[in-house]
Amino acid sequence: MSAVFGERIMDGRVAVITGGGSGINLAIAERFAELGATVGLIGRTQAKLDTAAGEIVKSGGKAAGFPADVRDYDALAAAIAGAREKFGEIDIVVCGAAGNFPAPALGMSANGFKAVVDIDLLGTFNTCRAAFEHLKRPGASIVNISAMQSFIPIAMQAHVCAAKAGVDMLTKTLALEWGPQGVRVNSIAPGSVDDTEGMKRLAPTSQARDTITSMIPLGRFAQKREIADLAVFLCSDAARFITGAIMVCDGGQSLASMRSGLMGGGKP
Repeated sequence: MSAVFGERIMDGRVAVITGGGSGINLAIAERFAELGATVGLIGRTQAKLDTAAGEIVKSGGKAAGFPADVRDYDALAAAIAGAREKFGEIDIVVCGAAGNFPAPALGMSANGFKAVVDIDLLGTFNTCRAAFEHLKRPGASIVNISAMQSFIPIAMQAHVCAAKAGVDMLTKTLALEWGPQGVRVNSIAPGSVDDTEGMKRLAPTSQARDTITSMIPLGRFAQKREIADLAVFLCSDAARFITGAIMVCDGGQSLASMRSGLMGGGKP
């Protein structure tokens, strides 16, 4: 049940979510299912997807996993087609697969940089492009998971800053191109989100967490559920005239100076 949304606000909708086996993306899948959607989870490991989908089903939702690496266009297209065949017309796509590790530009290999760009940016393009044939109708919605790094330069994050800036510009461009078909495309840019693999890497110590928390006006990390609720809003009829938007959900964190050190002055 929800005090924020109606009990079945997403009833009858089908959502496909990349990176859906864990973290923020799994929280989005769980929230969608709780509110009535059927969810297809895409990720690289079938066992992980099966576990995640099984928990959603156990809670009364409808879900299944479809393995694919977002960097492999053909495999990804096949996974999306599989979800379409199993569940019917797809209404929502969430592009959430991402990679991250803290490293200075001079301490990062070209392959390391490329890996993050390929997962985050190329993977988002691949997902949107492969999904379009299943979405091209009024009311369909794409949500790309971006980050504060898309518009704030953060030391140790050159690869993520570049990739997420590309994701946001891709979001705006696709919103222009696909709006005439009725497909809305938006981004969510989370700040520091608790209990995620990314924050475990970027803030591995209590001191680093305290430093980041001190720079968030609302005084805490986001909960994954709060990012999921924003995704629900963007995919709901309440947002039916919103497209090309970059929705920042960071408790005001980006209003503080984040331009030196690891997420606010710490060291890796």
